[in-house]
Amino acid sequence: MSIRQPAVEGLFYPANRDQLKNMISGYLSEYPVSGDALPKAIIVPHAGLVYSGVIAAAAYAQLAPYASKIHKVVLIGPSHRVAFEGLAVPESTEFATPLGLISIDQELKRRVLELPQVIEHEGPHAQEHSLEVQLPFLQLCLKDFELLPLVVGDASAANVSEVLELVWGGEETLIVASSDLSHYLDYESARRKDDHTSMRILNREYTLHGDEACGCRVLNGLLKIAVGKDIGVERLRIANSGDTAGDKSRVVGYGAYALH
Repeated sequence: MSIRQPAVEGLFYPANRDQLKNMISGYLSEYPVSGDALPKAIIVPHAGLVYSGVIAAAAYAQLAPYASKIHKVVLIGPSHRVAFEGLAVPESTEFATPLGLISIDQELKRRVLELPQVIEHEGPHAQEHSLEVQLPFLQLCLKDFELLPLVVGDASAANVSEVLELVWGGEETLIVASSDLSHYLDYESARRKDDHTSMRILNREYTLHGDEACGCRVLNGLLKIAVGKDIGVERLRIANSGDTAGDKSRVVGYGAYALH
């Protein structure tokens, strides 16, 4: 048994358990709990929580009425630090956060490793924040779940969608796709670009580029499946760091979406 220790606690989110719980609970409290439909997948941003946490919470708040139904989470995000081809699952058997340990779903891991584009490699996971910042949200929003963490390197929409298709499951399985939108434009330019990208996401266009979303390969794979299964995309909230905690001269865009 091996544990992947947090890499960005104290940087992207508080290292103190109570502070972290209070911060996320505060973000979640801003959204009404509707319970209209269980999302099959959500798209969430992955910056420091002071920047993007309140936007991510718009998607996580959708899970509250269904917390006891979801037992498997497939968490997929882009690699920011390690260049590689395909998708990587970790060697670790558990992921740690200040809120406790999360077990890796060994059955799902074995299943995806049968595909040639999936490798077992701890390197892409060790310092990756795109997955890590989602973990405390999941721990607070769900009751009892196992995790399949996937870091995406150089992979086509078909490569990614094939992996997701294999672990799609039923209502017990939630797909969480991690991606920010535009990076380092001025406030108004970012708003225009992110609005255009958001329309592309809502139209399920799986030809997004890196200047539109850093997790473009993640989103393209998910949107390709959404087209194939005729699943709609709902926009929950879109904003940027200039709206939350940042300078308006150079912002990062964030969007939260649900796929029903």
